[in-house]
Amino acid sequence: MVARLTNLLSNINQTDPAKPLIAPSLLSADFTDLRSDLKRVASADLLHLDIMDGVFVPNISFGPLVVEAVAKVTDLPLDAHLMVQNPEIMIRELTALKVQAITISFEAGGHLHRHIMQIKNSGALAGIALNPGTSFESAVALLPFVDLVLVMSVNPGFGGQSFIPEVLPKIRMLDEYRKEHDKRFFISVDGGVNEKNAGVIVQAGADILVSGSAIFGHSNPAGAIENIKKNGRSRL
Repeated sequence: MVARLTNLLSNINQTDPAKPLIAPSLLSADFTDLRSDLKRVASADLLHLDIMDGVFVPNISFGPLVVEAVAKVTDLPLDAHLMVQNPEIMIRELTALKVQAITISFEAGGHLHRHIMQIKNSGALAGIALNPGTSFESAVALLPFVDLVLVMSVNPGFGGQSFIPEVLPKIRMLDEYRKEHDKRFFISVDGGVNEKNAGVIVQAGADILVSGSAIFGHSNPAGAIENIKKNGRSRL
């Protein structure tokens, strides 16, 4: 499945019919019936996992035990965002579970380059996440090393928040950077993404749209996935 993502990565600067990729966020799923909810989003491109420790963010979500259970009942590639302090232990556990992409939070600090290389050396795609208040310029030194940049369009920690449109210039700057420097990394956007704003987000340069409540909270999640993808492509 990493190969599947890597193949998609090779086409991100083209008008690829797969773009945008849609990643339902497990945080908004019904945890009393995860198996059924995962079947309802089987048409998505990958599954987004928000792992929170109650320290870096005020909420606690789930950890490797849930990820292991999810991996047994879905064929979707797993894309984990670590909203945790000291991510190195979690990285080891998730790569052992064959999570295909792991993103660490820039604002957690520490040895970011070391953590990125730890992820890449494990065989997974490595990402860096930028909160709304973190500038593009802050992360430039890490861009040559990453496979994915996750632009947070809400402040992390809770689902169901509204999209912050002021992050759109940051998405554009990331897209301009990779074109200018001939770099290959996904631009993913997470927070308040829905079928109404998908077009403008993709037009800014996003490749992956992470959406929680707009998909899992919809009466027809497969239809919501299709509409977000269709509306995202409308601006290409």
